Amino acid sequence: MDGSASDLQKFGVLRSVERVWAIAAIRGDADRLTAVHRKIADAFQPGDGIVYLGDVIGFGNAIIASIDEVLRFRRTVMATPPLRCRSENFIVLRGRQEEMWRKLLQLQLAPNPGEVIDWMSERGIDPTLRAYGGNLGQLRLAAREGPVALARWSQNIKHQIASYPGHSAFYTCLRRAAHNGDHGLLFVNCGLDPDRPVASQSDSFWWDARGFQRITAPVGGFHRVVRGSDPERGGWHEGPATLTVDGGCGLGGALHAACLTATGEIADVVTA
Repeated sequence: MDGSASDLQKFGVLRSVERVWAIAAIRGDADRLTAVHRKIADAFQPGDGIVYLGDVIGFGNAIIASIDEVLRFRRTVMATPPLRCRSENFIVLRGRQEEMWRKLLQLQLAPNPGEVIDWMSERGIDPTLRAYGGNLGQLRLAAREGPVALARWSQNIKHQIASYPGHSAFYTCLRRAAHNGDHGLLFVNCGLDPDRPVASQSDSFWWDARGFQRITAPVGGFHRVVRGSDPERGGWHEGPATLTVDGGCGLGGALHAACLTATGEIADVVTA
């Protein structure tokens, strides 16, 4: 994969894995996630890796519980024989929801914070805001008062995040995308621009869904690109060089997890 060292550090790299469990967008539905985790644990094999394809938060009403469940399952697969997943092979991607949340906590830097708040609210940020003790009314008031008030608001929310064990680290460790080295699998949240180098995609991973739909052949040396979130809610879809596993979890649909071999064949699928 082409790109500078600083770009590549933003990617998760699955090392020496025989299979990868790719978990679709969860969107705050902790019950379905727990059910999928149980099924993965039953089918998990030594040498397997796990990639959460972003959007763990947003839309659903169990944001805190969803993150807690990811953290619990990480401890389980890393510490429980015979699972023993290596830490570098347990990867969580930053999805649209996590990217918006990151930007929301930097809102004092935005030239037009009121417009940003409206835009994010239309795209599902409200449940995450409420989960950490915030609300849109307080946020809009802080935006009207100016950058100092927004910075103070943001710091209060960060204190709330830190009050939940592991949550600050969860957000800090999110990756833009992931791949399995030379085997040719690329994991993304929502989008990809096939006309640009993979390592310099930047916002395309979250917002270029149409670019993803244009992929009909290997991109950047990757034989298959796997995404977990489809904003058009088209459901499970297999293309010549792509796979979408979004079942609409958190929006009234199912949660899918696809188990892929290192070369991209589907070895198993679990659903809740």
